Amino acid sequence: MNKTEFLNKLRTALNGIPQDDIEERVSFYGEMIDDRMEEGLTEEEAVSGIGPIDEIVTQTLSEVPLTKLVKEKVKPKRELRAWEIVLIILGFPLWFSLFVAAFAVVLSLYIVLWALLISLWAVMVSFAAVALAGIAVSVVLFIKGFIPHGIAVLGVAIMFTGFSIFLAIGCVAASKGVVRLTKKIFIGIKSLFIKKETAK
Repeated sequence: MNKTEFLNKLRTALNGIPQDDIEERVSFYGEMIDDRMEEGLTEEEAVSGIGPIDEIVTQTLSEVPLTKLVKEKVKPKRELRAWEIVLIILGFPLWFSLFVAAFAVVLSLYIVLWALLISLWAVMVSFAAVALAGIAVSVVLFIKGFIPHGIAVLGVAIMFTGFSIFLAIGCVAASKGVVRLTKKIFIGIKSLFIKKETAK
């Protein structure tokens, strides 16, 4: 694929985002290809080193605000006729209620996801607190001469320390997963505003 073909496909794949953002991306990657060619690469090698167009689109979507995409989507390409305005007004209760319902579903799933994550962290913190409290109590029991009781409490504290460590590892992994999933969800929502039928 040469430079012109690549930039044309990129422009097509980005169809749906604001035009100034499209031109900025096309110009950026055009200059990048030129720089690679100046370093001694052939045009095809310079283009292949850029990466898949799908990845560029995904990266672009992650950087463009959702409000900007919505504004671009709803902006009329031409002046609306009177009958079109009437249809929009009459259909408002239907399409607006569907929009609110879809938004509520996505928002509720998002809240549930983060609520589960917060609950997991809360359990980990509570286990760590029990472990610290158990160590403190065992020290007091040792000082007062209640050795068997102190050993028992210390054993429980060590057990909860292990639980909290395993939970901490799980919480960190779950947090990273939720962040990645959240990012994918938002990119998926943004991708709805891209006209993919012509993007190959």
